[in-house]
Amino acid sequence: MSLGGWQVFCGLLECAAMIRLTDVSLLRGGRPLLSEANLTIHPGRRVGLIGANGSGKSSLFKLLQGELELDAGELAINPQWRIAHMAQEVASSNRRAIDYVLDGDTKLRYLQCEIESAQAREDHQAHASLLEQMEAVDGFNAELRGQRLLHGLGFSSHEVERSVADFSGGWRIRLNLAQALMCPSDLLLLDEPTNHLDLDACFWLENWLKRYDGTLVLVSHDRDFLDSVVDEIVALEQRQLHLYRGHYSAYERQRAERLALQQSAFEKQQRRVEEIQDFVRRFRAKATKAKQAQSRIKELERMELIAPAHADSPFKFHFLVHGKTSDPLLGLTDARLGYGDKVVVETQSLRLHPGSRIGLLGANGAGKSTLLKSLVGDLALLGGERLTGEHLHIGYFAQHQLEALDMSASPLLHLQRLTPKAREQEIRNFLGGFNFHGEDATGSIVNFSGGEKARLALAIVAWSKPNLLILDEPTNHLDLEMCHALTVAIQQFEGAVIVVSHDRHLLKNSVEQFWLLAEGGVSEFDGSLDDYHGLLQQLKQQAKQSPEQETVGRSVDRKAQRQYEAELRRQLAPLRKKAQSLEKKLDGLQQELVGVETALADVAIYEDVNKVSLQTSLLRQAELTQAVEALEGEWLEAQEELEEKEGELRRG
Repeated sequence: MSLGGWQVFCGLLECAAMIRLTDVSLLRGGRPLLSEANLTIHPGRRVGLIGANGSGKSSLFKLLQGELELDAGELAINPQWRIAHMAQEVASSNRRAIDYVLDGDTKLRYLQCEIESAQAREDHQAHASLLEQMEAVDGFNAELRGQRLLHGLGFSSHEVERSVADFSGGWRIRLNLAQALMCPSDLLLLDEPTNHLDLDACFWLENWLKRYDGTLVLVSHDRDFLDSVVDEIVALEQRQLHLYRGHYSAYERQRAERLALQQSAFEKQQRRVEEIQDFVRRFRAKATKAKQAQSRIKELERMELIAPAHADSPFKFHFLVHGKTSDPLLGLTDARLGYGDKVVVETQSLRLHPGSRIGLLGANGAGKSTLLKSLVGDLALLGGERLTGEHLHIGYFAQHQLEALDMSASPLLHLQRLTPKAREQEIRNFLGGFNFHGEDATGSIVNFSGGEKARLALAIVAWSKPNLLILDEPTNHLDLEMCHALTVAIQQFEGAVIVVSHDRHLLKNSVEQFWLLAEGGVSEFDGSLDDYHGLLQQLKQQAKQSPEQETVGRSVDRKAQRQYEAELRRQLAPLRKKAQSLEKKLDGLQQELVGVETALADVAIYEDVNKVSLQTSLLRQAELTQAVEALEGEWLEAQEELEEKEGELRRG
């Protein structure tokens, strides 16, 4: 083959390996997500897919996986490509964590089954061939590779042997991520992989993805993570797919330039349109100018109108601050923090002063959330003293608060309950800053997405006028625009702030000091996030033997592992049973409350003939509301007790 023919052949192969969308239209629930959109992704690229919540990112993933049909246009993707994706949910399972992760490699599992079958029928020729295939896919080291993935994502050595059912929801999502990374793939689709990860695991995942040699499409709200991992950005805006070369920071610069040019062209065109319309109005009726007027009308008809540029964020809010403050606002003295008789963190003297801006650093299990819960007062101290200022008002955001929202109430009602005397329009204006408008502000939140619930929980915190913000992973489930608005709001907040977050951009732009939790204590960390990353690398290098090497270096006592798992289930069983029982009762009360409130929404019940029914329903509504609130508190305590006990056992 000639050089020219070889180049053509290589070009055809590369085109076949591309992802190409041509004039693609996609509707979900009658709502257009894509409209005649075009996109080409070349093989080996690492692409960050960004866009507002609900703009269609997850639907695009399903399209690439073949789970959705196009409404119009064409999608070209190599049918031979192996596609791996990160599932967002995982059902309870008694499979070991390591087995669940290895299930991601379907070729490995197939070969293992075939080898067992060949051995059973004593087919030595087939057995030898299968062993060669196993060697070719590095199958004999598969368990070691799976253990390394789990260790990088924060699982300890003994946890790889635990069953999936023993882990909480966030840790199961980590298992899904590990399973996706375990799967040999040509195209890897990851949807918000840093949700539920701590900072240490984010650093590890970054390095892993940089070494991935396939095509990566990644959805993330983490700007620094995108900057480190991707080399292209695809922005889903106004039902179109816009491709930008470079990482996220480069995208922001290019987008600003594109919008400026678009706005300039729009304004220039509008001036021309006004000139034409003015000429036609003045001279259309004049015989000497009629031909020129018709010519300009045709010019106007042929003109492809340019849309005005829109760069405004739908989010613009601030944290209301309490009028009075104290100094110090909050402190711990000689405190021992933990659960039961298990001490997780010990502190000598911690003080939070007005204007303090602190970020917490530390490995998973070091006690960051334990410290926050102790500061808030949700977790009783095992020893020492918690000091509170006279005018302390805490605004606390944590992930469990999303589940504590009243699903039958509206965002408007959530805030009205906090301040019954506030004017409705004032609340509506405030909610508008969180992009809750119209029915989104006044309707039930039962169908809200995780991102919408997180925005509402933040709105409740902001409305409560704190002088101390305590935020535990506040950016989970938020899109980039909301993350930016949150960063700006924290910057403008006049009170004190303490934050746990895997989002480095948020930390870099909202805190001025770091506390490091390590070896059961808390100390000031005199350095930046880059310094912290360097410290982690140094500690790993200094370690004589890593946890995964320990696992490989000694035979695993399967009987001991089974005994450990049985003991873990035995200790957690009564707590799980209690939480499930409370949840069942709570569901029953909430359903009854919805029925009563539905009856009260019927105008007929307010007629004189139904006076007794109205009084009965109102009384029952009050009783049920009080019962639901009390039971919700019990359920939340039971859930937290279960999670903390699980964490205690994991750390033990």
